Amino acid sequence: MVKNTKNKKMSAQKSSDEERTPADYLQDKIVDKLINEEFNVKEEDIIESEEDIIESNEQEDTVASNNIEEDPQAIRIANLEQQLAKFKDQALRALAEAENLRRRTEREKEQWRRLASADLAKDLLNAVDNLRRAIDAMPTDRELLEDSIKNVIIGVEMTEKEILSVFDKHNIKQINPLGEKFDYNIHQAMFEVEDVSKPLGTIVQVLAPGYVLHDRLLRAALVGVSKTSDQGKQASESDTVASK
Repeated sequence: MVKNTKNKKMSAQKSSDEERTPADYLQDKIVDKLINEEFNVKEEDIIESEEDIIESNEQEDTVASNNIEEDPQAIRIANLEQQLAKFKDQALRALAEAENLRRRTEREKEQWRRLASADLAKDLLNAVDNLRRAIDAMPTDRELLEDSIKNVIIGVEMTEKEILSVFDKHNIKQINPLGEKFDYNIHQAMFEVEDVSKPLGTIVQVLAPGYVLHDRLLRAALVGVSKTSDQGKQASESDTVASK
């Protein structure tokens, strides 16, 4: 009878053990650890343990990164890339400097060419002036002149025209400002002429034309400028007072 009862208990316990799940066993172990003071774990210790694990992982990542950075092949590649960038920068600078030198040389050549033309033109200005003076000194009525003299006059005029054509080809322009307003930048007043029919400061006579090369003045035009007489000034002042 006792043996049967013992067998029933063992059978019941065995049946009960078979009905328990792994989660139940895990729960029992946790409860036992919490109860047992020797294995008691606080919440703060659990948190600190998690932080230690994270910190340890970060340290491992750092060590791995350092190992990568200290890789000789990676360092060599980085050095080569730096050298390549340096050489590329030097090449670009050299190209830019060469281009600037080329442009500067072209500008200097153009300036020298203009200066050479200016010097030549200045040397020819007096010759052109003398040709013009010779033409102006000829009689206006050429019908009475001999054919030989007529031919000389025609030759002088053609020579002047040819020189002026060469001037124009090299951008040397003549300034003939008769009747224009006096401009001290390109005109040089040699004398004044009383002329009430002209506004004050009008060029009434050109002694010698001026010349410019591009925007550079080779010689100012030598001119005579109109002025108002004393009587004209007084009349002008009287008219001004009367109008007021």
